Amino acid sequence: MTHSLATASGSSTGVNGVALTVLIIVFVAVTVMGFMATRWRRPKSMSSLDEWGLGGRGFGTWVTWFLLGGDLYTAYTFVAVPAAMFATGAVTGFFAVPYTIVLYPIIFVFLSRLWSVSHRHGYVTAADFVRGRYGSRGLSLAVALTGILATMPYIALQLVGIQAVLEVIGLGGSGNTLAKDLPLLIAFAVLAAYTYSSGLRAPAIIAFVKDTLIYLVIIVAVIYLPSKFGGWGHIFDAAQTKMAKPNPATGKPTGSFIPTDKQFWAYATLSLGSALALFMYPHSITGVLSSKSRNTIRRNASILPAYSFVLALLALLGWVAIAAGTKPIGLDGKPNAQLVIPQLFEDSFPSWFAGVAFAAIAVGALVPAAIMSIAAANLFTRNVYREWLRPDASHEQEAKVSKLVSLLVKFVALIFVLTMDKQNAINFQLLGGIWILQTFPAVVFGLYTRWFHRWALLAGWAVAMVYGTITAYNQVNPVTGQHFGTSVATIEGIGQMGYIAFTAFILNIVVAAVITLLLRAVKAPEGEDATIKGDYFADAGDPKVSDLPELVH
Repeated sequence: MTHSLATASGSSTGVNGVALTVLIIVFVAVTVMGFMATRWRRPKSMSSLDEWGLGGRGFGTWVTWFLLGGDLYTAYTFVAVPAAMFATGAVTGFFAVPYTIVLYPIIFVFLSRLWSVSHRHGYVTAADFVRGRYGSRGLSLAVALTGILATMPYIALQLVGIQAVLEVIGLGGSGNTLAKDLPLLIAFAVLAAYTYSSGLRAPAIIAFVKDTLIYLVIIVAVIYLPSKFGGWGHIFDAAQTKMAKPNPATGKPTGSFIPTDKQFWAYATLSLGSALALFMYPHSITGVLSSKSRNTIRRNASILPAYSFVLALLALLGWVAIAAGTKPIGLDGKPNAQLVIPQLFEDSFPSWFAGVAFAAIAVGALVPAAIMSIAAANLFTRNVYREWLRPDASHEQEAKVSKLVSLLVKFVALIFVLTMDKQNAINFQLLGGIWILQTFPAVVFGLYTRWFHRWALLAGWAVAMVYGTITAYNQVNPVTGQHFGTSVATIEGIGQMGYIAFTAFILNIVVAAVITLLLRAVKAPEGEDATIKGDYFADAGDPKVSDLPELVH
């Protein structure tokens, strides 16, 4: 099938040649940067997780800012948030803006402590900290496996973001499967190669290109597009009109222009729950631990809200697409809201600038996908391979295993994308948010107190995981009939709709608290704490525990 909307530069096959050329040029440039990153601040050896997996723990304020921005604001963020605004309105789309604002005080307060204790003890993952804090291999394994499980669909969604760009350009279509998927396979192979060779240094350098392109594209779009389509007043009117129309499948309004009083709980719990969950993801913690000092984290918590401003502008482009009459039709001839932003740019801008926008999205997929695969690999290597299989593994063996696992993780994500329906990928990512939030009590509470018993935290985690998964499965999309159809459900006891992850999180805490009281009553063994109070305030230059053999823990 040819491309659904012809472009001035598109050929008879429907491929937008100019946009594709720009995309290829940028992609080649970042590929070269990815391979050259291995020479950037090159240590004597890359054969350790500190160097390969955390970039030498030496990134300063600006590198960390770009890295965390590239890590948190993914390609799928730039595709899905405005797509949700376009399809169903503010409740499912705009909640991402307040939650990213709520997020940064959390970083400032919690993660500077995690950085300090990790610096002191050489922790590479959150599960490392849990192992040291509670002396519990089981709880550490639960945190590690949850992180890996939640990250896999997140990586897949980055590839979905690349697919959306390629589809709007006109690549793919029906016919030979290899020809359809070849561009994505090439992008995957390149990503895998430079991540394997350069580790975290590759996405750190490429993040500069990604963020520069994103800022350029969005600033131009929010200045130019409203004037092209009647101004913001007309855009908001068009969005309000669409959201008020009944959905033929359900008979209810298509969406919400602003949340109604019945949606306040859903909006609030989505925002707060997502804020608490985001920095529990392994790739977020990897970005934090790669910075060179405690104050680097705090400075980034102060300047990262600039991304929230950009995200708010980007979200509104979903409503711009409504006023523009954008028709996001896939190469299969079916409507696909995930294509709305790439399609809006192709319809509204010259092909060369559309190519820049497509490149921004594609590069925006490469950066987080690389960090996510590294983070998942670090979890497996430290908290499964070394903890359970090879306790005597050397630093070189750890780095080798992590490199191989990072390739495996990306390969599984690729298979996931190529064999499953895109909606399933989205649903599983929503499920990932439910899962990862359940690691919050063990990690964040542990930064301040050991009041919770290790077995109680494990019980709370298990109950919340089962509850969250079953509840999410029981949510059926009324249009498609698929399970995992939404991330909100009725909150027991108050009868309001709320974020499933947040409800499971409250259940997690309650179970952990009650069982802690019972275990303390029977004097169950606590487990050894490998940390001391001063560890949580350590900064760059302070000696590590390995440098203090006389220190007793």
